[in-house]
Amino acid sequence: MRFAPTDDQTALAEAVREPLAAADWDALAGMDVFAALVPADAGGLGLAETDLVGVLEAAGYAAVALPFSATAFVAAPLLAGAGDPRAADAAAGRARVALAGPRGLTPFAFLGNADWVLHLDDGVARIGASAGDPAATVDTTLAAAWSTGAEVLAAGPELVRRAELRAGLALAAELVGLGRRMLDLTVGYVKQRRQFGAPVGSFQAVKHHLADATLGLEFAAPEVLAAAWAVEHDTDAGRAVDAAVVLAAEAAHDAGRAAIQCHGAIGYTVEYELHRYAKRAWALEALAATGARLDRIAASLDLPGGAS
Repeated sequence: MRFAPTDDQTALAEAVREPLAAADWDALAGMDVFAALVPADAGGLGLAETDLVGVLEAAGYAAVALPFSATAFVAAPLLAGAGDPRAADAAAGRARVALAGPRGLTPFAFLGNADWVLHLDDGVARIGASAGDPAATVDTTLAAAWSTGAEVLAAGPELVRRAELRAGLALAAELVGLGRRMLDLTVGYVKQRRQFGAPVGSFQAVKHHLADATLGLEFAAPEVLAAAWAVEHDTDAGRAVDAAVVLAAEAAHDAGRAAIQCHGAIGYTVEYELHRYAKRAWALEALAATGARLDRIAASLDLPGGAS
């Protein structure tokens, strides 16, 4: 068995890179990306979770300042599965849906970045208008807000569970994409930055930092794809997604640390491009609740300290 993205999946990821980098919502809608996971009999493309892993990584690589993953990967298929009339607007890209995090902290819910906010709590889905007080986050491009008011969505527990798993997958894939972007920026920098008459990338210490960061990402990426396969086939999906999120968060964190260190003084300058991706990775890592996920993994393996 060849466990890797197919040529079609790779081509789809490449196709969305440019509009994601430009944050061109209309172009993405024209490609039917928001209908990708909507079943074909409901007017969508009927693709599977594994088909969109590369697309989600590309969204992370671009650090797109829009609720792209929440709308395309979580909300649109959930609304379609529930038979909600708002599904058509989400699937067509006519509406943007943000996804609430812990205690209602919602990325992209402030200043009209989203039309609705989707809450997934304890097997219940709620959806409401995008409103609430602004929330301060390390990444200001998240345009986060506190969102609480929402109506219960008529979606069964299995639909909500699948949406929660997809939300975790989206986090993991975006974190891998962010890690790759920080690594690419750093490799490019250390090739041209010179010290003592040589590129700093030729120094052994720099090579070791970047090699370790690369290794972490190369371990995390297949785990994300495996988790997508588990969700698609409903095979131990909860533990697979938790493992993918934990590994991706750790890999992105390590990549960001190595990137800032290898950049030297400029890496600590907030105006430098690297901070855009490092801060997004820190914010997503905080939203990922890796501690709770590790507790669940430990409990599922009957390890000491696992949540009961």
